[in-house]
Amino acid sequence: MSLPLKLVLSPLLVAQALATRRRAPELPEAEGPRHGVVGEGETLRLLIVGDSSAAGVGVRTQDEALAGHLTRTLAAAAHRRVRWQLVARSGITTAQALELVQRERPRTADIGVAVLGVNDVVEQVPSHRTVVQRAALADWLLARTGVRHVVFAPLPPMHQFPLLPQPLRWIAGADARRHDDAMARWAATRGNVSHVPISLSLGAQNMAGDGFHPGEPVYRACGEALAHFIAGRLTNTETSS
Repeated sequence: MSLPLKLVLSPLLVAQALATRRRAPELPEAEGPRHGVVGEGETLRLLIVGDSSAAGVGVRTQDEALAGHLTRTLAAAAHRRVRWQLVARSGITTAQALELVQRERPRTADIGVAVLGVNDVVEQVPSHRTVVQRAALADWLLARTGVRHVVFAPLPPMHQFPLLPQPLRWIAGADARRHDDAMARWAATRGNVSHVPISLSLGAQNMAGDGFHPGEPVYRACGEALAHFIAGRLTNTETSS
């Protein structure tokens, strides 16, 4: 997508974005504990940081959300006792996620998982700026929480979001791809950061009722993919407590 085309379409895009926000139902974050222990074996401490997709908006409980699927699958795949903590809030950007963890001061962890990016696209934060903000978040987690590695989930294919009308859906999808590509290139330069590509199908049957947030099938797919990545690539290098 060329910048001139986006500028040409900007009046329509703004009108569609405002109308979409007005009609979109406001869904709550998933209920349930935001910390816990699952599995048996040596302890692996996991910190999950993010926005509404980390907080479980779109499903009823944390067991059905990303945290539940990620921690259960990781415990089974890595044969570890996973002690986990979730620090997330709906609607936040990457920069706001850093502010959130700085306020919350999460417990010491071995691995951090960050689930962010959609709100950066929605708020039209430039992709180069989000890379700087992701680096700041990763560096803070590495320095202040003890994590040895930070794993970033990919941005979802926003061009498949049922809530978004065309051409807003197409533009958002192109922006999301650009952000995700920039994140992947940056992560490839860091030995202590990873970007995990995940192939997703976001038909209406897999999404929450608002057509914008994940449903349980999407949370399961993402949680399992992240868990298998961590189990296969990282657990043998992490320090257990």
